[in-house]
Amino acid sequence: MNHFEEYDDPILYDQENEAYLPELPFLLKWAEKQQGIIVDLACGTGRLTIPLAKRGYHLAGVDIHNGMLTKAKQKSDQHGVRIDWREQDCTVLDLQIKSHFIYCVGNSFQHFHSNEEQDRFLTSVYKHLHDDGIFIFGTRFPSEEELLQPSTEEYWRSYKDNEQVTVDVYTISQYDSLSQIQHYTTIRKYKNQDGKIINEKITRIQLRYVFPQEMKRLLRSNGFEILYHYSDWKESEITNDSYESIYVCRKITS
Repeated sequence: MNHFEEYDDPILYDQENEAYLPELPFLLKWAEKQQGIIVDLACGTGRLTIPLAKRGYHLAGVDIHNGMLTKAKQKSDQHGVRIDWREQDCTVLDLQIKSHFIYCVGNSFQHFHSNEEQDRFLTSVYKHLHDDGIFIFGTRFPSEEELLQPSTEEYWRSYKDNEQVTVDVYTISQYDSLSQIQHYTTIRKYKNQDGKIINEKITRIQLRYVFPQEMKRLLRSNGFEILYHYSDWKESEITNDSYESIYVCRKITS
């Protein structure tokens, strides 16, 4: 089964996500404190890699999806910025570089489904950080509301695509408590001016959820100290009703 159908269409991905940049001010704040190359893991089409590079930072963007990276390179060329794009699996990184600042946003941490994959990913990050280097990532918070979403088709949102066609987006969600994996089906219904459905696209994705106490132990066992834990990119306090978990971690050296 393809766990990454949401990323098979880079153009669709950008239509729905490119303009959404809540992480940027937060990442810029931390980028100002560091020197040298910044690494964007699971960078996709460069949604945040390119804005940071346009502000003068030196970046490497890493992703496993060739189509996303191809789109990212086209965009960085159009913007006239140089970025070191790398097609690699983030659980077995071999970048031949070390960084003071690595980040992984867009809830990409949830694509590492097993304990072993999570360990390999964090080991890869650790290996590529300088001593006391900073690792920032975000993931969805496993609140009751988040996990117990309806398993029937539910309306989510609407938008107009590049052809000004109205797209109504629906989701179906099923949470597996044993694996802590949420199985999402996204249904996009394309409508003409008369409101008639003219096309439909269905994609599936699986996302692993990690609870805060579990994450604390996971990070510590892989050599990271949690400096800050926020509920959003505006540094709000984490609560039981949070939707996101934002972690700022420091590499611990023995």
